[in-house]
Amino acid sequence: MSGASCALLVVGAYLLGSVSWSTMIVRAVQGLDIRTVGSGNAGASNVLRSAGGKPAAFVLLLDVAKGAAAVLVSRALAAPPAVIAGTAVAVVLGHVYPVFFGFRGGKGVATAAGALGALAPIAMLLGLAVFVAVVCWKRYVSVGSMVTAALLPLLVGIGEWAGWAPTGGPWLVAASAVIAALVIGKHRANLRRLARGTEPRLGERIHRQDGKGKGGA
Repeated sequence: MSGASCALLVVGAYLLGSVSWSTMIVRAVQGLDIRTVGSGNAGASNVLRSAGGKPAAFVLLLDVAKGAAAVLVSRALAAPPAVIAGTAVAVVLGHVYPVFFGFRGGKGVATAAGALGALAPIAMLLGLAVFVAVVCWKRYVSVGSMVTAALLPLLVGIGEWAGWAPTGGPWLVAASAVIAALVIGKHRANLRRLARGTEPRLGERIHRQDGKGKGGA
C-alpha cells in the first residue's frame, strides 16, 4: 500500500469520526444543538439526559459503529499495522474535535470502544466489564469511562503478550495509550466536578450554571 493510500485512510478515519451523530440526531428530533443543553457534551450520555432513551441508543450504536468501521476498512484493505492503529486514533480524534462541527465534539468513549473493540476485542470486552462494574458501584459514567480508558493500554499490552491480538504489535498498544489520553483529557470538567462533589450520577440531570455547554459525562 502506497504512502498516499495510507494517508487517505487516516484522513478518511478522521472525517468519519467528525460526523457528530449526537448533534445531528438531536437537531433533527428536537431542533436543538446538543452542545447547548444538559451538560453540553456531544455524546450519548447527554442525549439520554436531554432527549431520551431512543435517540441516545441510536447515537451510542452509531458512534461505536464509526469507530469500528474505521479500523475494519483499513484492515480489509490490508493496511500496515501502524496505519490500522492510526485510523483508530484518527476516528476518535475526529469525534472529539470534529472538523464539521467547529471542533466541538464529545468525549470519544463510544467511538473508542468501537475502534479498540475492532483492534483488540478481548481487551475491549474486559474493559467493558470494568466499565459496567465501576458504573454499577459508583453510578458515575465519567468515572467508569476514565478508569476503563486508563486500564485499556495495560489490557491491550497483556493481550499482545498473551497472543489475544497477535497482529497489532507495539502500534496497537501505542494507539490505545493515545486514545486513553484523549478520552481522559476530555474529562477534565468531570474531574473538577468530582472534586467539588457536584458530578451527576447516572440518571440525574445536570443543573448547568455557566450556560456555556461544557463538561458533562
